[in-house]
Amino acid sequence: MNVQKTDKKRIVIIGGGFGGISLAKKLRNLNAQVVLIDRHNYHTFQPLLYQVSTSGLEPDSIAYPIRKVLKRLTNFHFRMASVEKIDVERQEVRTDIGTLTYDYLVLATGTKTNFFGNAAIEKHAMPMKTVPQALNIRSLMLQNFERADDCEKEEETKALLRFCIVGAGPTGVELAGAFAELKRHVFPKDYRHLNVAEMEIHLFEAGERVLSPMSESSSKKAVVFLEKLGVKIHVNTMVEDYDGEILKLKNGETLRAKNMIWAAGVTGAAIEGFETTKLVERLNRYKVNEFNQIEGFDTIFAIGDVAHMKTMEYPNGHPQVAQPAIQQGEHLAKNLNLLFRGKEMKPFSYFDKGTLATIGRNRAVADLGKLKFGGFFAWFIWIFVHLAALVGFRNKVIVLFNWAYNYINYDKAARLIVRPFKR
Repeated sequence: MNVQKTDKKRIVIIGGGFGGISLAKKLRNLNAQVVLIDRHNYHTFQPLLYQVSTSGLEPDSIAYPIRKVLKRLTNFHFRMASVEKIDVERQEVRTDIGTLTYDYLVLATGTKTNFFGNAAIEKHAMPMKTVPQALNIRSLMLQNFERADDCEKEEETKALLRFCIVGAGPTGVELAGAFAELKRHVFPKDYRHLNVAEMEIHLFEAGERVLSPMSESSSKKAVVFLEKLGVKIHVNTMVEDYDGEILKLKNGETLRAKNMIWAAGVTGAAIEGFETTKLVERLNRYKVNEFNQIEGFDTIFAIGDVAHMKTMEYPNGHPQVAQPAIQQGEHLAKNLNLLFRGKEMKPFSYFDKGTLATIGRNRAVADLGKLKFGGFFAWFIWIFVHLAALVGFRNKVIVLFNWAYNYINYDKAARLIVRPFKR
């Protein structure tokens, strides 16, 4: 890999998500060479991916060029590459464009969709972890509506208009709410000769309630909001199989649907090169100490979703959301500064800023410390928090404009099949 040779220590960061970006930004004044590797040349604001998949936003409003995000770093290099393996003995990162040595290595690779070993679901369901995947969902949704508008068979039309979302965490709940808003305000105007009332939105959850990471009161409020929007909620219901048309439940029931979105779980995006003992079984997260060092290594760190830091408050590791990744990235930058000055590092302590989930227009739920509430005020806070967290002033302005337009006109303007979806 063609990266300028230097006498300075080289810090290699793998992953341009929340953790990797927050770390790199804070290394601006460190006397080291920083190299960030990612398979995309942009940072994705994943909390708003569901709005891309439901035509609320264009993809470029939630993505931002990594080189532009980190343009103020002086001794910085970015390489768009897929990392294939880490050679911990030689201190090398092997990628599809070459090999790079490191003095310090930070893994911030995040997560990938977890299909729990179900090959059929992996083949036929629609995941939503990346911008291209969100665009696939948007295209499939609109293509199926176009097909339904020209369909003469009633059962075929119903299958085309039936949307099944598996997993009732924040992603699944927000998706269900967004689809319901399309059914209520947008599609009746677009497809005037189609009975849009036949559109069904099913939300499946294997656990006992929706939004299990949040409080029980927020879960109950979310159910009320979703049911008012016409979403059919199925708790204690496990999806066992899907062949692209027939969705099979563990209880033996079946449902014919042409749209199935998998939001049922994630697993750490671990990289080959480490012993399996360094990973938490089934979760694929690296075991790290209070300094984010991977067990057994002084110069290799893991942050964010791929790191499993066991504490008294979080015996199962920190939640796999943006805030732990951001805070760990910023904290690791401080520790690397201390390390370079020959001082002792400080242990990481997570500050939980709360959890928010939106369920359509004027509806959201919030767990902010001891405060648990829902409705318009929670929705307003959700908007403010997400706008503030977006990377890039341009993106903030575009998203705010789109939201204002959608709110005033009861519309979602990005209903474009730019790239038709094909399996």
